[in-house]
Amino acid sequence: MIYRKLAIVAQLVSIVSCIAIGLYEETFIDSVYGELVASTESNNYKQELLYNGELTRDAKYDRITETSKIDLSQFDPTDIGSFQQVLDMYHLSQKSNMHQKHNDLYYEKSHESYWKYRPKVHFPDDDDTSDIYDEAHNIFGGITTYGHFKHFNCFDPKLFDEKIDIAVVGAPFDTGVSFRPGARFGPDAIRLASKRLGGVSPDRGRGNPNTNMTEINPYDPRSHNLSIIDCGDVPMTPFDNRIALNQLYRGQRSIHKHASGHKPKIITMGGDHTITLMALKSAYEQYGPLSVLHFDSHIDTWDPKKLGGGITNYMSLNHGTFLHYAAEQGYLNKGSCFHLGMRAPYIDYHYDLHHDKHHCGFNTITARDLDNLGRANIVESIKQAVGSMPVYISVDIDVLDPATAPGTGTVEVGGWTARELLSILDGLEGINVIGGDVVEVSPPYDTNSGITALAATGVIDSIMGLIMVKTLPAHAL
Repeated sequence: MIYRKLAIVAQLVSIVSCIAIGLYEETFIDSVYGELVASTESNNYKQELLYNGELTRDAKYDRITETSKIDLSQFDPTDIGSFQQVLDMYHLSQKSNMHQKHNDLYYEKSHESYWKYRPKVHFPDDDDTSDIYDEAHNIFGGITTYGHFKHFNCFDPKLFDEKIDIAVVGAPFDTGVSFRPGARFGPDAIRLASKRLGGVSPDRGRGNPNTNMTEINPYDPRSHNLSIIDCGDVPMTPFDNRIALNQLYRGQRSIHKHASGHKPKIITMGGDHTITLMALKSAYEQYGPLSVLHFDSHIDTWDPKKLGGGITNYMSLNHGTFLHYAAEQGYLNKGSCFHLGMRAPYIDYHYDLHHDKHHCGFNTITARDLDNLGRANIVESIKQAVGSMPVYISVDIDVLDPATAPGTGTVEVGGWTARELLSILDGLEGINVIGGDVVEVSPPYDTNSGITALAATGVIDSIMGLIMVKTLPAHAL
C-alpha cells in the first residue's frame, strides 16, 4: 500500500514539474524552451491569465490525471504551492527507507525526465517527401545555383522553347587581366554566397513613396510570374582569349533565343571585365545601342595603344580596353553612358580624358563626387540622361572600397561602401534595365568570410529588382 502511495506521489512530482512550464496552453516557446525562459514572475503572470479566463489549461494536464487515476480535486491546479504538503510527506518517507528511496528516486527521475525531454516532433508519413524535394529550402546543401533558382542547359537548341525571363549565367574567364588573376572562380563563389538570399530588404525602395521594389521577391515565385533560371557557366577555354570570348558570345546569344514574353534579360557573373564586351554585343543585337552604367574604379575605355595593344595586338582587348571596342563597334548610346565611382589614375591624363569623353561618349562621376553631389543628385542625373533607352549595368566589384571588397584583382583605395552602391542602384528604379553583370570577384584574395562575393550577391539582387519592376506589368505589382 505504501508503495502505491509513493508511486502516486512520484507522479505528483512530475505533475508539479509540468505545472512549472506546461500546465498552461503551450506556445512554441513554451514547448521547446519552456524551462529555459520560465520564471516565478512569468508563472505568476500565467496564473493570473488562467484565473481571468485568458489562458486555458494544457490538455496534457488532463491526460496525466486521466491516465494516472489520481483524484486531484483537492488540489488547486493554478497554485503550485498546494502540492507542497504532499511533496513534503513524500520526501519524509524517502528518508525512512534508503533502499526504497534509491529505487523510487530512479523511477521518479525517469518519469520526470520523460516529461522534460519528451519527443516534440511529429514526423511526416514515411512516403511524404514534400519538404525535401524543393531545393529552395536546402540552405546549406544541395546543388548550388544562384539564389536556389532552377537550372537547365540554356545553351542546348533543343530547349530553346523553355521560357526564360531572367537568366543568371557564369563567365569563368580571367586571362584578360593586367594584375591579379582568380576571377575565373568568381561565379562559383558568388553562387555559394547567394545561398542565404531570400525575401525583400526593408532598405529596398526607401525614400520613394511610389516604389514597387518592396512588392517583388525574386526568390518567391508567388510574388511574380517570371521564369528566373541559373544557366550555369558558359564553358570558356583558358588557352585562347579569342575562342573563349566567342564561346561566351554564343552562350549569351543562345539565351536570348529562348521563349519569353519580355525578351530574356541576362545577368552575367564574371570573370574579369573583358567578358562585358560579349554581353554587350549580344544585348545590342536584341535592343540596339545601349546606355551603359559602368560602376568601376577604373576608366576601362583606354585606347589599346595605351594599355596592352602597344605590346601585342593579341592583348589589345583586355579588361581595361573593352569599352573602347564597345564604342568603336557602335554598341553604346554615346552621351548617355556613365562611369560611376571611378578613382584610379589615368595612364595619360589629358589623352585618356579626351578619348573617354569624345571617342567613347562617357560621363564621369568619381568616387568623391558622391560626397559633393549626394546620392539623390547622382541618381537624378543618370535618370535624365538615359530616359527610356535600354540600359546595361556593369559593376566591377572594385568600385567598392578594399575594406568592403578585398577579393578582386586591381584594388584601389577610397571606394564606395556597399551601402552607398546599393542605395544608388535601388534609386534607379524605373529605368529600362535590359541586362547587367558583376565582374572581377577573385575568391583567392577574398576573406575567409567571402565578403566580396557576398557584396556581389547584393549587387545582383538590386539589378534583378530593377529588371523585374520594369518587366512585370503594373497590375502584377
